[in-house]
Amino acid sequence: MPKSAYEKAGVSIDRGNEAVERIKSMVARMGVQEIGKFGGFFPLKGALKNPILVSSADGVGTKLKVAFLAGVHNTVGRDLVNHCVNDILVYGARPLFFLDYLASGRVEPKVVGEVVSGVLDGCLDNEMVLLGGETAEMPGFYQEGEYDIAGFIVGLVAKADVVDGKSIRRGDLLIGLPSTGLHTNGYSLARHIVFEKLNLKVSSKVSGLELPIGAELLRGHRSYLKPVKPLLDEKLLKGMAHITGGGLLENVPRILPQDAAVVIEKTWPVPPLFSFLVQAGSVSEAERYRVFNMGIGMVLVIDPRKLSRVEAALAKAGEEYFLIGQVTEDKGGERVRIK
Repeated sequence: MPKSAYEKAGVSIDRGNEAVERIKSMVARMGVQEIGKFGGFFPLKGALKNPILVSSADGVGTKLKVAFLAGVHNTVGRDLVNHCVNDILVYGARPLFFLDYLASGRVEPKVVGEVVSGVLDGCLDNEMVLLGGETAEMPGFYQEGEYDIAGFIVGLVAKADVVDGKSIRRGDLLIGLPSTGLHTNGYSLARHIVFEKLNLKVSSKVSGLELPIGAELLRGHRSYLKPVKPLLDEKLLKGMAHITGGGLLENVPRILPQDAAVVIEKTWPVPPLFSFLVQAGSVSEAERYRVFNMGIGMVLVIDPRKLSRVEAALAKAGEEYFLIGQVTEDKGGERVRIK
């Protein structure tokens, strides 16, 4: 059959339909039947007093470039979901549903299937529904073999249970939950150090690192939903900060009252990947805590009188944690001081 004018322009409706069919077969696992239509329906069940919907949208950033180099496409979808889950979790919201957007110069159904399988796995892990999404083919807009992915999440929390940081006071404690790598931030600098400055390949082994450098950089962005849920149930948290772009220096102040600051002590072991990047890239101390998470992916703020209960709940959940600092008064200086 001769190519249509649209195919000659670089867009294949048939490839797009094949990709959608692959997605339909996957999301059927969670009972969703409306993929491929104009929108999705989500029934709200149960009753919350004064319910509030919490939403967020994000992407994976230039971590995708590492995935392209490695030819690994089944992890970035999970990264995307977990990042978005953490962004609404800081308000105490439990995820309800997720939608994704995948755009490329040429739709490759196999690659789309691998990416969306990661999204689906992330949704299942976080007990929410992949409700729908969009797959766009835009020839000439993306380089050969490259794509971009973004996601939109909606969660729910009762108004009385919103975690907003307003009750944070001097003397409150900061607990850090460990990251599993760079998560989804700092990759432009990391790629510059690894692939431009050092001329390494994704398969290169680096002394002190467990996996080849490509696999180290592709370690997943973890979700903190499971260890944090018990703390929310027992109302043990005053505030939470997801450590994404801006690192500890810029994310922690986002949850503090205007008159508060924090002192953070480096009590946690910095993972070898960060030490390697900092040394190889000659990254200053101020910059490393603004660009990278440096091994802490989520910060919890608690009343010191509840420390034993928090520790017990985290231990029961099998979660490693570190007591990393304290809330102080803001005296017009740095709102986050790391020592």
